[in-house]
This record gives sequence, structure tokens and C-alpha cells, in this order.
Amino acid sequence: MNQSPHTHSLYTRFGGEQTLKKLVPSFYDKVAKHPELAKIFPEDLTETKIKQFKFLSQFFGGPDLYSRDYGHPMLRARHMPFPITPSLAEAWLGCMKDTLRELDIDEEIKNEMLSRFTFTAHHMANTPD
Repeated sequence: MNQSPHTHSLYTRFGGEQTLKKLVPSFYDKVAKHPELAKIFPEDLTETKIKQFKFLSQFFGGPDLYSRDYGHPMLRARHMPFPITPSLAEAWLGCMKDTLRELDIDEEIKNEMLSRFTFTAHHMANTPD
């Protein structure tokens, strides 16, 4: 039996592309309305949403869409030009938590996703509050 390398990935378990197509726009709607986060993101989030969709596909074990189009994610290096404080990382996580609550995904899987998001958000902090 030939199985895709993504068969048991977190990406597959949460619903893959279909779920990310809901998560990304909903998340960035919240970011755009957040009083602090909106200041550090571009007004037009179109490109940001595309990149985030591709990154999250790869981040959760799905197709390596981001690397194919942009090279290695180098997440921290790509975010260095932006002052990201621990408070901003927490605000970002708050928007993500609210978005995850809206999605019809098993709670265990949501917790696994949130754990990965939490680690990454704190890793992105590069400026003290």
C-alpha cells in the first residue's frame, strides 16, 4: 500500500488544506482588528495570508509549499526587522487561540497545534517589553 508521507501528520489530522483555508483568513481578520498587532502588520494582508498558508502547510507536516516558493523559512531571521515583544507574541497567540476555538477540530489536535504555535511565537520575540 502506497501512503503519502503526510498520512499521519498533524496537517492531515486537523484537516489539511481545507482547515488552513478557514484558519488563515479568520486569524488575520482578528490581527487586523487588534489594536497592537494591526500596527506591525501591513494594511493589505493579502500576501501575508498567502505566505502564512504556505508556511503552515509545511510547519504542520503537509506539502513544503513555503520552501518551494521562498526557500527555507528561517522564521526568526525573517522576523528580525520587526520589533516583536513578549506582549506582542502573546497577543498573536490570543488571536490564534480565538481562531482555533472557532474551528471544528478535535480538542487534542487543537492543543497540539497550540503547543507548536506557542513555542514558535515565543521564539519570535526579539525585543523586551
